[in-house]
Amino acid sequence: MLGWNLIKPAKILILTFAFILAGLLYLAGPAHGVRIKDIAEIKGVRSNQLVGYGLVVGLNGTGDSDDATFTIQSMAAMLEKMGVTVLPKDIEVDNVAAVMVTADLPAFARTGGRIDVLVSSIGDAENLQGGTLLFTPLKAANGQVYAVAQGPVSTGGFQVGSAAGSGVQKNFPTVGRVVNGALIEKEIQTNFNAKQSLTLTLHNPDFTTASRVARAINIAFYEPIARTHDAGTIEVNVPENYRGNTVSMVTKIEKLGVTPDSVSKVVINERTGTVIMGENVRISTIAIAHGNLSVEIKEDRRVSQPLPFSRGGQTVVVPESEVLVEEGNNPIFLVESGVSLGELVKALNALGVSPRDLIAIFQALKAAGALQAELEII
Repeated sequence: MLGWNLIKPAKILILTFAFILAGLLYLAGPAHGVRIKDIAEIKGVRSNQLVGYGLVVGLNGTGDSDDATFTIQSMAAMLEKMGVTVLPKDIEVDNVAAVMVTADLPAFARTGGRIDVLVSSIGDAENLQGGTLLFTPLKAANGQVYAVAQGPVSTGGFQVGSAAGSGVQKNFPTVGRVVNGALIEKEIQTNFNAKQSLTLTLHNPDFTTASRVARAINIAFYEPIARTHDAGTIEVNVPENYRGNTVSMVTKIEKLGVTPDSVSKVVINERTGTVIMGENVRISTIAIAHGNLSVEIKEDRRVSQPLPFSRGGQTVVVPESEVLVEEGNNPIFLVESGVSLGELVKALNALGVSPRDLIAIFQALKAAGALQAELEII
């Protein structure tokens, strides 16, 4: 009994120290890697797109012309609802423009909140600067109205022209934004805290990264609540002590640090001469020689005059060509198997290659089977 009484306090002290250490590590955040919050998202937690058709009024003669019949019909219908009966053929104004209004309804947006909307002209209006967007319902894909937009349009640009046709334009004055211009009228019903499981989806699917995320979650919660289904999906069961408080669980998961893995890849943009190489790119044993062949052709014209007092002589223009060929004399470099990216770059720099030449070298390495990475040309 005496020995057990001595061991029991020591065991309690060790467990207490372990819990304190785990708490300090959790509060300190990940020492290496990136947060799960930055490489994955929760399935179903996303924004929803809204769209609507409206009118922008108050333009300084830069609205739609009479050729935009849908603008005239929209004005007649709007005035009809306000008790003013007018025929579309009697409307001749140039201070109104028909627009499409788009917005993104954020996840967990609540009634009474405000979001920005984007206003884009669909007629032949020249400028939306200074206009005001009238009451415009915004609908989702299911046809239901979730927000109503209205307010002054800010284009962030201008257009100034003269009667002769010359002018100056900055940005695109036919597209504008109404800051906080949409009022949310309907919520998307969700009961996030009632969920018994969550699904994390990786931004860049990878089997190794998915396994590391699941392992980090299981270690943090001291039980196997996370498992991988494929390279981009991790299913997490909500523990009993987090039922009804799923937000707290998600907060803890988002802070966990994981080192993501990626496929060795070389990305080449031939249009701009850009080459991007990953850190895991390896090269098999191969010899590289790069020589530049320069061919320069100069064309010149020389005037040939006839001799003095010659009969029938004519002044003619004689073409004169000069061809100059230069070939580089660069040494051959031997690249050993499994060299790192840094060693490869040093060898290529020693050859004095340009980004354009580097593209040709990587294509040749891939064709020779020496490039142990994916080669993607965009």
